[in-house]
Amino acid sequence: MKVLTAVSDVRAFRASREGSLGLVPTMGALHAGHLSLVARARRENVNVAASIFVNPAQFGPAEDFAAYPRALDADLGLLASLGVDAVWAPSPGDVYPPGFQTWITVDDVSAPLEGARRPGHFRGVATVVAKLLNVFQPARAYFGQKDAQQVAVIRRMVQDLSIPVDIVVCPTAREKDGLALSSRNAYLGPDERRAAPVLHRALEAARAAFDSGERDAGRLRAILTETLAGEPLVREDYVSVADASTLAELERVEGAALASLAARLGKTRLIDNVVLGGT
Repeated sequence: MKVLTAVSDVRAFRASREGSLGLVPTMGALHAGHLSLVARARRENVNVAASIFVNPAQFGPAEDFAAYPRALDADLGLLASLGVDAVWAPSPGDVYPPGFQTWITVDDVSAPLEGARRPGHFRGVATVVAKLLNVFQPARAYFGQKDAQQVAVIRRMVQDLSIPVDIVVCPTAREKDGLALSSRNAYLGPDERRAAPVLHRALEAARAAFDSGERDAGRLRAILTETLAGEPLVREDYVSVADASTLAELERVEGAALASLAARLGKTRLIDNVVLGGT
């Protein structure tokens, strides 16, 4: 497995490989969710590459960039064991060289939910993903459903800019108690960890109501809020039932909808979602 830092090295790797390339972008601190993306990429492509880059451009000034978990050596060992051909592990200066001033903004789909609470976050996400796609030129890029708004932003960007890549969205990987796998789960104290599965229970309660015929989006949002409120260690940030593509809030669910939420447990902020009326 090649470990690369410079853009020129990544381009040289890509030029040396024939056949399809699957790319798995990550910020490291890999868990089973990341590894499931790698495994799928390995099944579907001749070549597989990953990136490990904690992207400073998607963190706000009050967020956890400095404290974000980093485990490069362990991550590289995991990726090598799954047959990854190359990993780009750049420094911020490799991605954003001196004088960097070009940013990508995806307007409407970036505005609500995470975008409203983390100004500039999706500008950083869209820009770094565009750079990864440009440098690697993969046939497919793999992302997890847990970051549903990120997926919507990237899909919109790829469509709008006519980037020739298939965005493959893989199911959210979960612990046995339903908690979505996330690098930030490591921040949870024991009591917070025991409380955290309430996010998934809230989403499943909304899904059960939907499956039983409930189509009033306000009522579905109320189910999310009521379920979260039953856990005293959890503070709701937002609940949403929105169009699955545009993320515009709905009054009634007629097509595919995204039920999503964000909540805080102590200092840790977690997100999760399920799709209603779709796969």
